[in-house]
Amino acid sequence: MTRRDLFLSVYLPSLLLSFASGLLIPTLPLYVRQLGASFEVASIVVAMAALGTLASDVPAGLIVARIGRRPAMILGAASLVVTALGLGVSRAIPLLVLFRFLSGVGSALWSLSRHTFLAEEVPLRERGRALATFGGVNRIGTFAGPAVGGLTAYYLGLVAPFFVYAGVAFVATVVAFLFVPESKRHAGPKDRTDWRAIPRLVRQNARSLATVGLAQVFAQMIRAGRQFIIPVYGAYAVGLDVSAVGTIMSASAAVDMSLFYPAGVVMDRFGRRFAIVPSFVLLALGMGLVPLTHSFLSLLVVTILIGLGNGLGSGSMMTLGADLAPPGETGQFLGIWRLIGDAGSTGGPMVVGAVADVLGLSLAAVALSGIGLAAAILFLAFVEETLRPQHVPRPEREVIR
Repeated sequence: MTRRDLFLSVYLPSLLLSFASGLLIPTLPLYVRQLGASFEVASIVVAMAALGTLASDVPAGLIVARIGRRPAMILGAASLVVTALGLGVSRAIPLLVLFRFLSGVGSALWSLSRHTFLAEEVPLRERGRALATFGGVNRIGTFAGPAVGGLTAYYLGLVAPFFVYAGVAFVATVVAFLFVPESKRHAGPKDRTDWRAIPRLVRQNARSLATVGLAQVFAQMIRAGRQFIIPVYGAYAVGLDVSAVGTIMSASAAVDMSLFYPAGVVMDRFGRRFAIVPSFVLLALGMGLVPLTHSFLSLLVVTILIGLGNGLGSGSMMTLGADLAPPGETGQFLGIWRLIGDAGSTGGPMVVGAVADVLGLSLAAVALSGIGLAAAILFLAFVEETLRPQHVPRPEREVIR
């Protein structure tokens, strides 16, 4: 498979959907607050997409194994169109919660099918770069998304970005339909594609899931939590408007996306932990500095530091999961792997919102900083390096041209 094939089948539709998702980063929390919700309720609405993904990760892995990667990609992308339209026409908080949850279900199918595709098609020694590029493509979309979302909301209202999201997601669905290659269902015993596979895989991989899994939970908590704390801190503690908040988030994403290829090179040449540990140290440091910001410029500088840390870890969690996946059961294992990570993604915004309502936004940022530091310590002290030969999960394939 050539790089052009990867671009059309995986990277381009991923770019479109990450851009669409980025539209809502600065606007969704403010839209929910505009409807009269508290910080905690707003954080729950934001987190419901992650909760929907969390609930669907394992079933999505089994579905990918049963129906193939291409149908799963198309189904996942199409469902995001429908849920975005639902969000755009809803004014009641319960409906927003429902549609955000359903969007997470669609995201699980979309994400698992893409991750499985790359894990199965890219050899070990190039996997870091391929998955870091995948993460970088998502960051490029996130770079443009918040600024466009903020400007769209500023001029057209906070509901407008939902409809832009639906249009972009529709284009991504068409691209996936046209360019994703057909894939056969996985051959093998039935217990590899039904629910019996899940407890068996957990037992067989209990040690790695316990150590690397806990580290991933903390890692995803700070990654997801920063997407909630920065917009609300900028708006309610610093006093910035939605356009300024979107600009800050996009500036951070610009630094973030510029580091995806160096991060992949580091992972492939020196090892996964050489990129992961510095990434979460910088994330923790940046988040700990958020309470010291009191202007557009100071929040911008700190948020750029956070983007630097996140960029160094581009694709790292996906690469670890692909390294650990057993041959012939990649989709099923990655469903479990993503379930663990998405537990952190779901918990991050909810923890931030709950702490913010009780103790204030500053202490919520400090709590998130501690979580990031815990992730760095766990990866450094307790997680084995998966680039070692004994972790090669399948024979090397032809190098991607």
